[in-house]
Amino acid sequence: MRKTLIALAAVLAASVAMPAAAQIANDDDTLALAGLLDNNSFDRAQLMIANQIQYWQPVFDTLLVQAPDGSIEPNLATEYSYNESNSVLSLTLREGISFTDGTPFDAEAVKANLEYLAIGGGQNSFMAQSISQIEIVSPTEVTLHLGEPDPSLLQNLSSVGGAMASPANLGVEGSANNPIGSGPYIYDEAASVGGRQYVYNRNPDYWNADQYPFERVTITPINDLVARLNAIKSGQVDAGAGEASTVADAQANNLDTHANPVNWMGLTIADRGGEIVPALADVRVRQAINMAFDSAAILEFLQLGYGRLTDQIFPDTAASYRQELDAVYDYDPEGARALIAEAGYPDGFTVNMPELSGFANLNPVVAQQLAEIGITVEWTTIAPNATIPELRSGRYPIFLLPFGYQGDWAELTKFALPGSPWNPVGYEDPELLAMIEEAQYAVGDAQDAKYQEINTYLVDNAWFAPWYRPDQIYHTNGAVDVAVQAGNAVPFIRNYTRQQ
Repeated sequence: MRKTLIALAAVLAASVAMPAAAQIANDDDTLALAGLLDNNSFDRAQLMIANQIQYWQPVFDTLLVQAPDGSIEPNLATEYSYNESNSVLSLTLREGISFTDGTPFDAEAVKANLEYLAIGGGQNSFMAQSISQIEIVSPTEVTLHLGEPDPSLLQNLSSVGGAMASPANLGVEGSANNPIGSGPYIYDEAASVGGRQYVYNRNPDYWNADQYPFERVTITPINDLVARLNAIKSGQVDAGAGEASTVADAQANNLDTHANPVNWMGLTIADRGGEIVPALADVRVRQAINMAFDSAAILEFLQLGYGRLTDQIFPDTAASYRQELDAVYDYDPEGARALIAEAGYPDGFTVNMPELSGFANLNPVVAQQLAEIGITVEWTTIAPNATIPELRSGRYPIFLLPFGYQGDWAELTKFALPGSPWNPVGYEDPELLAMIEEAQYAVGDAQDAKYQEINTYLVDNAWFAPWYRPDQIYHTNGAVDVAVQAGNAVPFIRNYTRQQ
């Protein structure tokens, strides 16, 4: 493994890639960013999070905002409060705001945006689908009635769920390429070239201009890692995503490096009921799998040590997080073999796992370390364009895939319910479901305590076998500084400042 990684590093180091040419050159008044991915769409129903969130944030302001630490703060909604049962959310809207086409921002605009998102068919349409009724109390007051409590709603309203586009532009032909919002910047369609560079000029009427110190924002999609680093070093752009392999080069060229542990890497043990592999129904077997991997060595060799070891899927910014759950399972192949024998499988057993081309360097590690505890892996090759459907098909008892974090409640709805998209075998645990229902209806400290109880249950019962949280590396030059955003691959636009 070490020789393979060293050889790969040498090839990467020898590669020369030129940054993409910019239409609008960088200068002291510009925040110039390199995007890892291109923009998908400006259509309000199709907006994305993660790497693509930066494309729409300059234009579309949100009802609430997330601080860099993930805490929720007022924004276009100046006040917000739930009723006692958490089934009704009341919003008070900021007065005197207009979209840049002159349409007023008011309760009607909020209603139009939320309804458009809910039926728009986008990946994040779920962020508005817990709302059963939108009641307009007055031009500056909106009441959202929920079918049942949605603990992630406030966070959703600080992201795609709360993005506000001009109602006059919703669904209009061309809106996917020319967004109209009330945010800190106005999209410059004439200066922008899709796939090459997106240009945004300051909105002179924006209510919170001091939060955004730059006169202009440009975003240049640069998919190639070497080209992206070269663009930052040359000053073509001020900031962009890197990797562990770029840190030494960046530091040698006086760039600043920011680390943000966004995802977790490891195995999902999907067949917890033993429907495909009966052995996996025994918690001792699942615990043994957690003990099979030398996570520290994997982190060092594959991420050059940039990351932190963990046995839980929740990051330290989550209410569910408990520090002691980062170190529950030691690397102990002998102890793992003993647990598997104790569970009635002294000769081991075989599992079928999907072989994903994106993790070609990790598949041999998985097979070798599972073999050491008596588990034989048989691989099924998966086409790259079929990865997600295959993993969600319910055919694989265990699979390797990194996952991000979208909030305490969002993680439970993603993994833990019988119909969750990433509970592909449909495993149902009545004890866990009872705890989840209690968390859904709890508030404040009581809800946080219940989240931690659920997290402990997931770790003790080995629903997953996490290895580590790799650091998401982000580089900036000497012109700007930035605060990384908890839970997101890249910083939010409001997190950038001029370097003092």
